[in-house]
Amino acid sequence: MKLLIKQALVVDPNSPYNNKKVDLLIEDGILTKIGKIDTAGADKTVSSPHLCISPGWVDSFANFADPGYEHKETLESGAAAAAQGGFTDVLIIPNTNPVLHNKAGVEYILHKSQSLPTTIHPIGAITKQAEGKELAEMYDMFENGAVAFSDGQRCIQSAGLLIKALQYVKAIDAVVIQIPDDYSINPSGLINEGITSTQLGLPGKPAIAEELMVARDLALCNYAESKLHLTGISTANSLQLIQTAKKESVSVSCSVTPYHLFYSDEDLANYNTNLKVNPPLRSKKDRDSLRVAVQAGLIDCIASHHLPHESDSKIVEFEHAQYGMIGLETAYAVTNTSIENLTPLRTAELFSLTPRKIFGLDSPTIDINQRICFTLFDPTIEWTPTKETLQSRSSNTPFLGKKLQGKVIGTLHHNAISLFV
Repeated sequence: MKLLIKQALVVDPNSPYNNKKVDLLIEDGILTKIGKIDTAGADKTVSSPHLCISPGWVDSFANFADPGYEHKETLESGAAAAAQGGFTDVLIIPNTNPVLHNKAGVEYILHKSQSLPTTIHPIGAITKQAEGKELAEMYDMFENGAVAFSDGQRCIQSAGLLIKALQYVKAIDAVVIQIPDDYSINPSGLINEGITSTQLGLPGKPAIAEELMVARDLALCNYAESKLHLTGISTANSLQLIQTAKKESVSVSCSVTPYHLFYSDEDLANYNTNLKVNPPLRSKKDRDSLRVAVQAGLIDCIASHHLPHESDSKIVEFEHAQYGMIGLETAYAVTNTSIENLTPLRTAELFSLTPRKIFGLDSPTIDINQRICFTLFDPTIEWTPTKETLQSRSSNTPFLGKKLQGKVIGTLHHNAISLFV
Protein backbone atom coordinates (compact mmCIF):
# COMPACT_ATOMS: atom_id res chain seq x y z
CA MET A 1 0.00 0.00 0.00
CA LYS A 2 1.17 3.51 -0.88
CA LEU A 3 0.02 6.15 1.61
CA LEU A 4 0.59 9.83 0.87
CA ILE A 5 0.46 12.29 3.75
CA LYS A 6 -0.02 15.84 2.48
CA GLN A 7 1.47 18.93 4.08
CA ALA A 8 2.15 17.61 7.57
CA LEU A 9 4.18 19.57 10.12
CA VAL A 10 7.08 17.36 11.24
CA VAL A 11 7.37 17.43 15.04
CA ASP A 12 10.59 15.54 15.74
CA PRO A 13 13.74 17.31 17.01
CA ASN A 14 15.83 14.36 15.76
CA SER A 15 14.58 14.70 12.19
CA PRO A 16 16.28 16.85 9.53
CA TYR A 17 12.75 17.91 8.54
CA ASN A 18 11.76 19.08 12.02
CA ASN A 19 9.32 22.01 12.09
CA LYS A 20 8.82 21.83 8.30
CA LYS A 21 5.58 21.20 6.40
CA VAL A 22 6.20 18.40 3.91
CA ASP A 23 4.54 15.59 2.00
CA LEU A 24 5.48 12.06 3.06
CA LEU A 25 5.11 8.84 1.07
CA ILE A 26 4.90 5.51 2.85
CA GLU A 27 5.29 2.28 0.89
CA ASP A 28 4.91 -1.13 2.52
CA GLY A 29 5.65 0.23 5.98
CA ILE A 30 8.70 2.31 4.96
CA LEU A 31 8.90 6.09 4.70
CA THR A 32 10.34 6.38 1.18
CA LYS A 33 9.95 10.03 0.17
CA ILE A 34 9.75 13.40 1.91
CA GLY A 35 9.24 16.73 0.18
CA LYS A 36 6.74 17.82 -2.44
CA ILE A 37 5.09 14.68 -3.84
CA ASP A 38 2.49 14.24 -6.59
CA THR A 39 -0.69 12.47 -5.52
CA ALA A 40 -0.65 10.26 -8.61
CA GLY A 41 0.06 6.61 -7.78
CA ALA A 42 -0.92 6.82 -4.10
CA ASP A 43 -3.50 4.30 -2.92
CA LYS A 44 -4.62 6.63 -0.13
CA THR A 45 -4.07 10.30 0.61
CA VAL A 46 -4.38 11.86 4.06
CA SER A 47 -4.69 15.58 4.70
CA SER A 48 -6.00 17.85 7.44
CA PRO A 49 -5.92 21.65 7.91
CA HIS A 50 -3.24 21.62 10.63
CA LEU A 51 -1.88 18.09 10.29
CA CYS A 52 1.13 17.16 12.42
CA ILE A 53 3.30 14.02 12.43
CA SER A 54 5.44 12.93 15.36
CA PRO A 55 7.24 9.78 16.48
CA GLY A 56 4.72 7.21 17.75
CA TRP A 57 3.11 7.95 21.09
CA VAL A 58 3.65 5.93 24.27
CA ASP A 59 1.24 5.35 27.15
CA SER A 60 3.02 4.33 30.32
CA PHE A 61 0.15 3.07 32.50
CA ALA A 62 -2.83 1.12 31.16
CA ASN A 63 -4.74 -1.98 32.22
CA PHE A 64 -5.74 -4.36 29.43
CA ALA A 65 -7.30 -6.78 31.96
CA ASP A 66 -5.99 -9.83 30.08
CA PRO A 67 -5.57 -12.50 31.38
CA GLY A 68 -8.43 -13.05 33.79
CA TYR A 69 -10.78 -10.10 33.23
CA GLU A 70 -11.46 -10.30 29.51
CA HIS A 71 -15.06 -9.14 30.05
CA LYS A 72 -13.56 -5.71 30.79
CA GLU A 73 -10.87 -5.60 28.09
CA THR A 74 -8.68 -7.88 25.99
CA LEU A 75 -5.27 -7.34 24.49
CA GLU A 76 -7.00 -7.03 21.10
CA SER A 77 -9.60 -4.45 22.16
CA GLY A 78 -7.04 -2.55 24.25
CA ALA A 79 -4.63 -2.37 21.31
CA ALA A 80 -7.43 -1.11 19.03
CA ALA A 81 -8.34 1.58 21.58
CA ALA A 82 -4.67 2.55 21.88
CA ALA A 83 -4.27 2.86 18.11
CA GLN A 84 -7.35 5.07 17.90
CA GLY A 85 -5.85 7.22 20.65
CA GLY A 86 -2.61 7.64 18.69
CA PHE A 87 -0.49 5.23 20.71
CA THR A 88 1.97 2.94 18.96
CA ASP A 89 3.28 1.60 22.29
CA VAL A 90 1.53 0.89 25.59
CA LEU A 91 2.98 -0.23 28.94
CA ILE A 92 0.41 -2.41 30.68
CA ILE A 93 0.19 -2.86 34.43
CA PRO A 94 0.37 -6.30 36.07
CA ASN A 95 -3.00 -6.28 37.90
CA THR A 96 -4.43 -9.25 36.03
CA ASN A 97 -5.41 -12.78 37.05
CA PRO A 98 -2.88 -14.26 37.38
CA VAL A 99 -0.76 -11.25 38.23
CA LEU A 100 2.14 -10.60 35.83
CA HIS A 101 4.79 -11.45 38.40
CA ASN A 102 6.92 -14.05 36.61
CA LYS A 103 8.51 -15.00 33.31
CA ALA A 104 5.48 -16.99 32.13
CA GLY A 105 3.15 -14.01 32.50
CA VAL A 106 5.44 -11.73 30.51
CA GLU A 107 5.85 -14.32 27.77
CA TYR A 108 2.07 -14.75 27.54
CA ILE A 109 1.57 -11.03 26.88
CA LEU A 110 4.36 -10.76 24.33
CA HIS A 111 3.31 -13.90 22.44
CA LYS A 112 -0.39 -13.02 22.30
CA SER A 113 0.23 -9.42 21.21
CA GLN A 114 2.66 -10.07 18.35
CA SER A 115 0.22 -9.31 15.53
CA LEU A 116 -1.57 -6.34 17.11
CA PRO A 117 -1.40 -2.78 15.70
CA THR A 118 0.09 -1.52 18.97
CA THR A 119 3.27 -2.79 20.64
CA ILE A 120 2.41 -3.93 24.15
CA HIS A 121 5.14 -3.75 26.80
CA PRO A 122 4.50 -5.66 30.05
CA ILE A 123 5.21 -3.99 33.37
CA GLY A 124 6.32 -6.70 35.77
CA ALA A 125 5.00 -6.75 39.33
CA ILE A 126 7.48 -5.68 41.99
CA THR A 127 6.08 -8.17 44.48
CA LYS A 128 4.57 -11.62 44.21
CA GLN A 129 0.82 -11.40 43.49
CA ALA A 130 1.31 -7.61 43.77
CA GLU A 131 0.62 -8.07 47.47
CA GLY A 132 3.51 -5.91 48.70
CA LYS A 133 5.06 -8.66 50.81
CA GLU A 134 7.87 -10.39 48.90
CA LEU A 135 9.88 -9.37 45.83
CA ALA A 136 8.88 -11.04 42.58
CA GLU A 137 11.24 -12.51 39.96
CA MET A 138 12.19 -9.14 38.46
CA TYR A 139 15.38 -10.20 36.72
CA ASP A 140 13.69 -13.10 34.91
CA MET A 141 10.85 -10.84 33.83
CA PHE A 142 13.26 -8.19 32.57
CA GLU A 143 15.26 -10.77 30.60
CA ASN A 144 12.05 -11.91 28.93
CA GLY A 145 10.66 -8.50 27.98
CA ALA A 146 9.35 -6.55 30.99
CA VAL A 147 10.30 -2.89 30.53
CA ALA A 148 9.58 -1.54 34.03
CA PHE A 149 8.33 -2.69 37.43
CA SER A 150 5.31 -1.70 39.48
CA ASP A 151 2.53 -3.19 41.54
CA GLY A 152 0.27 -1.15 39.29
CA GLN A 153 -2.82 0.11 41.05
CA ARG A 154 -1.32 -0.91 44.40
CA CYS A 155 1.29 1.27 46.06
CA ILE A 156 4.19 -0.40 47.88
CA GLN A 157 3.58 0.46 51.54
CA SER A 158 6.79 -1.00 53.03
CA ALA A 159 9.76 1.36 52.78
CA GLY A 160 12.15 -1.54 53.31
CA LEU A 161 10.65 -3.53 50.46
CA LEU A 162 10.62 -0.59 48.07
CA ILE A 163 14.24 0.27 48.74
CA LYS A 164 15.20 -3.35 47.98
CA ALA A 165 13.33 -3.10 44.68
CA LEU A 166 15.01 0.22 43.82
CA GLN A 167 18.42 -1.28 44.56
CA TYR A 168 17.63 -4.44 42.63
CA VAL A 169 16.62 -2.70 39.39
CA LYS A 170 19.88 -0.73 39.28
CA ALA A 171 21.66 -3.81 37.92
CA ILE A 172 19.29 -3.95 34.94
CA ASP A 173 18.87 -0.18 34.55
CA ALA A 174 15.09 -0.41 34.92
CA VAL A 175 12.51 1.95 36.40
CA VAL A 176 10.17 1.48 39.37
CA ILE A 177 6.69 3.00 38.92
CA GLN A 178 4.56 4.04 41.90
CA ILE A 179 1.12 5.57 42.44
CA PRO A 180 1.89 7.39 45.71
CA ASP A 181 -0.77 6.58 48.30
CA ASP A 182 -0.41 5.94 52.04
CA TYR A 183 -3.16 3.44 52.79
CA SER A 184 -3.01 4.05 56.55
CA ILE A 185 -4.45 7.56 56.18
CA ASN A 186 -8.23 7.27 56.02
CA PRO A 187 -8.32 4.08 53.90
CA SER A 188 -12.12 4.39 53.57
CA GLY A 189 -11.83 7.73 51.70
CA LEU A 190 -13.72 7.82 48.40
CA ILE A 191 -13.02 11.31 47.02
CA ASN A 192 -10.71 14.21 47.81
CA GLU A 193 -11.06 15.46 51.38
CA GLY A 194 -12.43 18.99 51.25
CA ILE A 195 -15.55 21.10 50.92
CA THR A 196 -17.06 18.85 48.24
CA SER A 197 -16.64 15.65 50.25
CA THR A 198 -18.34 17.35 53.19
CA GLN A 199 -21.21 18.63 51.05
CA LEU A 200 -21.76 15.21 49.46
CA GLY A 201 -21.47 13.32 52.72
CA LEU A 202 -18.70 11.09 51.36
CA PRO A 203 -15.57 10.09 53.33
CA GLY A 204 -12.58 12.11 52.16
CA LYS A 205 -9.10 11.03 51.10
CA PRO A 206 -6.67 13.79 52.15
CA ALA A 207 -3.95 15.07 49.86
CA ILE A 208 -1.36 14.33 52.56
CA ALA A 209 -1.83 10.59 51.91
CA GLU A 210 -0.24 11.18 48.52
CA GLU A 211 2.27 13.80 49.57
CA LEU A 212 3.77 11.79 52.44
CA MET A 213 4.33 8.88 50.07
CA VAL A 214 5.87 11.16 47.43
CA ALA A 215 8.31 12.52 50.02
CA ARG A 216 9.17 9.02 51.28
CA ASP A 217 9.67 7.56 47.80
CA LEU A 218 11.86 10.46 46.70
CA ALA A 219 14.05 9.97 49.77
CA LEU A 220 14.33 6.23 49.09
CA CYS A 221 15.14 6.81 45.42
CA ASN A 222 17.86 9.28 46.37
CA TYR A 223 19.32 6.86 48.93
CA ALA A 224 19.31 3.95 46.47
CA GLU A 225 20.58 6.14 43.60
CA SER A 226 18.02 4.41 41.42
CA LYS A 227 15.23 5.39 38.98
CA LEU A 228 11.69 6.17 40.09
CA HIS A 229 8.62 7.21 38.12
CA LEU A 230 5.68 8.66 40.07
CA THR A 231 2.41 8.41 38.16
CA GLY A 232 -1.02 9.89 38.81
CA ILE A 233 0.39 12.96 40.57
CA SER A 234 -2.59 15.04 41.68
CA THR A 235 -1.62 17.75 44.18
CA ALA A 236 0.30 21.03 44.11
CA ASN A 237 2.43 20.02 47.10
CA SER A 238 3.46 16.79 45.36
CA LEU A 239 4.66 18.87 42.42
CA GLN A 240 6.76 21.05 44.73
CA LEU A 241 8.39 18.00 46.29
CA ILE A 242 9.20 16.57 42.86
CA GLN A 243 10.55 19.89 41.61
CA THR A 244 12.90 20.12 44.59
CA ALA A 245 14.07 16.54 44.10
CA LYS A 246 14.82 17.15 40.43
CA LYS A 247 16.87 20.22 41.32
CA GLU A 248 18.84 17.99 43.71
CA SER A 249 19.48 15.54 40.85
CA VAL A 250 17.27 12.75 42.16
CA SER A 251 16.53 10.43 39.21
CA VAL A 252 12.77 10.87 39.32
CA SER A 253 10.20 11.44 36.60
CA CYS A 254 6.45 11.90 36.87
CA SER A 255 3.25 11.72 34.88
CA VAL A 256 -0.29 13.04 35.20
CA THR A 257 -3.57 11.69 33.86
CA PRO A 258 -5.61 13.69 31.35
CA TYR A 259 -8.65 13.60 33.63
CA HIS A 260 -6.77 15.24 36.52
CA LEU A 261 -6.06 18.10 34.10
CA PHE A 262 -9.71 18.38 33.04
CA TYR A 263 -11.81 17.81 36.16
CA SER A 264 -11.74 18.82 39.83
CA ASP A 265 -13.59 17.38 42.83
CA GLU A 266 -16.37 19.95 42.28
CA ASP A 267 -17.42 17.95 39.20
CA LEU A 268 -18.52 15.11 41.50
CA ALA A 269 -21.62 17.01 42.62
CA ASN A 270 -23.93 14.56 40.81
CA TYR A 271 -22.11 11.45 42.12
CA ASN A 272 -20.91 10.39 38.64
CA THR A 273 -19.19 7.05 39.30
CA ASN A 274 -17.07 7.46 36.16
CA LEU A 275 -15.31 10.22 38.10
CA LYS A 276 -14.47 7.88 40.96
CA VAL A 277 -10.75 7.45 40.42
CA ASN A 278 -7.59 6.87 42.42
CA PRO A 279 -5.81 9.17 43.06
CA PRO A 280 -9.04 11.16 43.45
CA LEU A 281 -9.87 14.35 41.61
CA ARG A 282 -8.47 17.17 43.70
CA SER A 283 -9.33 20.86 44.16
CA LYS A 284 -9.40 23.41 41.35
CA LYS A 285 -6.19 24.87 42.78
CA ASP A 286 -4.47 21.50 42.49
CA ARG A 287 -5.84 20.97 38.97
CA ASP A 288 -4.61 24.39 37.85
CA SER A 289 -1.17 23.67 39.35
CA LEU A 290 -1.00 20.47 37.28
CA ARG A 291 -1.83 22.43 34.14
CA VAL A 292 0.96 24.93 34.82
CA ALA A 293 3.39 22.08 35.53
CA VAL A 294 2.57 20.45 32.18
CA GLN A 295 3.28 23.71 30.35
CA ALA A 296 6.46 24.36 32.33
CA GLY A 297 7.94 20.90 31.74
CA LEU A 298 7.86 19.71 35.36
CA ILE A 299 5.38 16.98 34.37
CA ASP A 300 7.38 14.64 32.15
CA CYS A 301 4.59 12.79 30.36
CA ILE A 302 0.90 11.95 30.15
CA ALA A 303 -0.32 8.54 31.38
CA SER A 304 -3.86 7.50 30.53
CA HIS A 305 -4.46 5.26 33.59
CA HIS A 306 -6.83 3.37 31.29
CA LEU A 307 -8.88 1.17 33.66
CA PRO A 308 -11.81 -0.51 31.91
CA HIS A 309 -14.87 -1.74 33.82
CA GLU A 310 -18.11 -3.38 32.74
CA SER A 311 -21.30 -1.44 33.46
CA ASP A 312 -22.15 -3.51 36.56
CA SER A 313 -19.02 -2.16 38.24
CA LYS A 314 -20.02 1.46 37.65
CA ILE A 315 -23.82 1.64 37.61
CA VAL A 316 -24.08 1.14 41.37
CA GLU A 317 -24.04 3.29 44.49
CA PHE A 318 -20.98 5.53 44.55
CA GLU A 319 -19.33 3.76 47.48
CA HIS A 320 -19.61 0.38 45.73
CA ALA A 321 -18.35 1.52 42.30
CA GLN A 322 -14.92 0.43 41.10
CA TYR A 323 -12.19 3.04 40.70
CA GLY A 324 -11.04 4.20 37.28
CA MET A 325 -12.08 5.16 33.76
CA ILE A 326 -10.99 4.27 30.25
CA GLY A 327 -8.79 6.92 28.69
CA LEU A 328 -6.65 5.83 25.76
CA GLU A 329 -8.97 7.08 23.03
CA THR A 330 -9.48 10.52 24.56
CA ALA A 331 -6.07 11.09 26.19
CA TYR A 332 -4.76 13.55 23.62
CA ALA A 333 -8.01 15.43 23.10
CA VAL A 334 -8.61 15.85 26.84
CA THR A 335 -5.03 17.03 27.41
CA ASN A 336 -5.14 19.41 24.45
CA THR A 337 -8.51 20.80 25.59
CA SER A 338 -7.28 21.26 29.17
CA ILE A 339 -3.94 22.94 28.41
CA GLU A 340 -4.18 26.34 26.80
CA ASN A 341 -1.92 26.80 23.76
CA LEU A 342 -0.38 23.33 23.95
CA THR A 343 2.19 23.35 21.15
CA PRO A 344 2.79 20.40 18.80
CA LEU A 345 6.34 20.10 20.16
CA ARG A 346 5.16 19.94 23.79
CA THR A 347 2.58 17.36 22.70
CA ALA A 348 5.31 15.21 21.16
CA GLU A 349 7.42 15.53 24.31
CA LEU A 350 4.57 14.52 26.60
CA PHE A 351 3.26 11.65 24.50
CA SER A 352 6.37 10.29 22.77
CA LEU A 353 9.84 11.72 23.21
CA THR A 354 10.09 11.81 27.01
CA PRO A 355 8.34 8.51 27.87
CA ARG A 356 10.53 6.72 25.31
CA LYS A 357 13.59 8.14 27.06
CA ILE A 358 12.34 7.34 30.57
CA PHE A 359 11.53 3.69 29.81
CA GLY A 360 14.35 2.98 27.37
CA LEU A 361 12.19 2.39 24.30
CA ASP A 362 13.47 2.81 20.76
CA SER A 363 13.04 6.33 19.39
CA PRO A 364 11.83 6.37 15.77
CA THR A 365 12.90 9.23 13.52
CA ILE A 366 10.91 10.87 10.74
CA ASP A 367 13.40 10.43 7.91
CA ILE A 368 13.73 8.64 4.57
CA ASN A 369 14.06 4.83 4.67
CA GLN A 370 12.79 4.61 8.25
CA ARG A 371 10.21 1.99 9.26
CA ILE A 372 6.97 3.62 10.29
CA CYS A 373 6.25 4.29 13.95
CA PHE A 374 4.42 7.60 13.73
CA THR A 375 1.31 9.39 14.99
CA LEU A 376 -0.76 11.85 12.95
CA PHE A 377 -2.78 14.48 14.80
CA ASP A 378 -4.52 17.81 14.30
CA PRO A 379 -4.72 20.14 17.34
CA THR A 380 -7.56 22.22 15.85
CA ILE A 381 -10.27 19.65 15.08
CA GLU A 382 -13.27 19.61 17.41
CA TRP A 383 -15.08 16.31 17.95
CA THR A 384 -17.34 14.52 20.40
CA PRO A 385 -16.66 10.97 21.65
CA THR A 386 -19.63 8.61 21.51
CA LYS A 387 -20.15 5.08 22.74
CA GLU A 388 -20.40 3.92 19.13
CA THR A 389 -16.90 5.17 18.28
CA LEU A 390 -15.17 3.48 21.22
CA GLN A 391 -12.84 0.60 20.44
CA SER A 392 -12.48 -0.40 24.09
CA ARG A 393 -14.66 -3.23 25.33
CA SER A 394 -15.78 -0.96 28.20
CA SER A 395 -17.35 2.48 28.11
CA ASN A 396 -16.71 3.84 31.62
CA THR A 397 -15.75 7.38 30.69
CA PRO A 398 -17.25 10.76 31.58
CA PHE A 399 -16.18 12.22 28.23
CA LEU A 400 -18.95 10.71 26.11
CA GLY A 401 -20.93 13.59 24.60
CA LYS A 402 -18.34 16.22 25.58
CA LYS A 403 -16.92 18.46 22.85
CA LEU A 404 -13.13 18.15 22.79
CA GLN A 405 -10.47 19.85 20.69
CA GLY A 406 -7.60 17.94 19.10
CA LYS A 407 -7.97 14.71 17.20
CA VAL A 408 -5.75 11.79 16.27
CA ILE A 409 -5.82 11.40 12.50
CA GLY A 410 -3.91 8.13 12.28
CA THR A 411 -1.45 5.71 13.80
CA LEU A 412 1.27 4.22 11.59
CA HIS A 413 3.10 1.31 13.16
CA HIS A 414 4.78 -1.85 11.87
CA ASN A 415 2.79 -2.60 8.73
CA ALA A 416 -0.48 -1.47 10.34
CA ILE A 417 -1.91 1.81 9.15
CA SER A 418 -4.93 2.95 11.18
CA LEU A 419 -6.63 6.08 9.84
CA PHE A 420 -9.55 7.91 11.47
CA VAL A 421 -10.57 10.41 8.78
